Amino acid sequence: MNEIIQLNSVDVYNKMYGLKTLHPLVSVVDLRKATRVVNHVKMNYGVYALFLKNGTNCTLKYGRRYYDYQEGTIVSFAPGQLVGVDSDEDEISPEVYGLIFHPDLIYGTALGKKIGKYSFFSYEQNEALHLSDQEREIIMDCFHKIEVELEHPVDKHTRELLSVNIELLLDYCLRFYDRQFYTREKVNNDVLIRFEQLLNDYFRNGESQVRGLPSVRYFADKVFLSPGYFGDLVKKETGKTAQEYIQGKIIELSKEYILGSQLGISQIAYSLGFQYPQHFSRLFKKLEGCTPNEFRNQAMS
Repeated sequence: MNEIIQLNSVDVYNKMYGLKTLHPLVSVVDLRKATRVVNHVKMNYGVYALFLKNGTNCTLKYGRRYYDYQEGTIVSFAPGQLVGVDSDEDEISPEVYGLIFHPDLIYGTALGKKIGKYSFFSYEQNEALHLSDQEREIIMDCFHKIEVELEHPVDKHTRELLSVNIELLLDYCLRFYDRQFYTREKVNNDVLIRFEQLLNDYFRNGESQVRGLPSVRYFADKVFLSPGYFGDLVKKETGKTAQEYIQGKIIELSKEYILGSQLGISQIAYSLGFQYPQHFSRLFKKLEGCTPNEFRNQAMS
């Protein structure tokens, strides 16, 4: 897998598989119609993409992990991601449907303003969306609506109608991902327990003094999830972002140091991983309504 394809346009993708391009900025993909086989390549995405797989003959590699792209699952990619593809050498036409669209299509539209909320574009392949039969039908219907619009002659309504229909598709995916988080409650709870343990160990073992303040990515890597998926999981389970959860732990520990030791505020800040004490004081006041010194003085009065 040495070849890297710069996937900077819809047409590059379509030509790679021998598919027809109906619009320069968006395409509905049906790989059953592909006239070319693509094996053992890496694609550097410059477009947004979302694929529904109904067979089991395609394996994707993201980072260092492989994911068996099972029947009835959706994976998605955003500009800037590097994805490897290994397909079954014997099967020319895998049952894969999808949507490719260039960022230029949505600039200045309602979708363009909210594209960041679809955090599943940053999920890894082991965090794919698994669909029920009914959900799959809804996704296929969204693909069909976009395809019908692509077959219509371009006019002044085309761009807006395409972006609206793509937004509808992504909103459904967001709903289905929310459902999937809730149906994985036991797994999610195990992740949260592990997160809490890791967070405690980070400060207990002195990692904060070596590495500095803990990051969301650090803990996501420890529980083998992408930062995006991990952040969404924490938010749905606790009502707080992962960063807010970490900050809460920092404030909780800082209160123990402030009231249970004679350490100065600067010493406490450095022990928690802050590079500058004023950053600690600013965070403390933001969350507690008073400075660390004021908190200590109030407790002593």
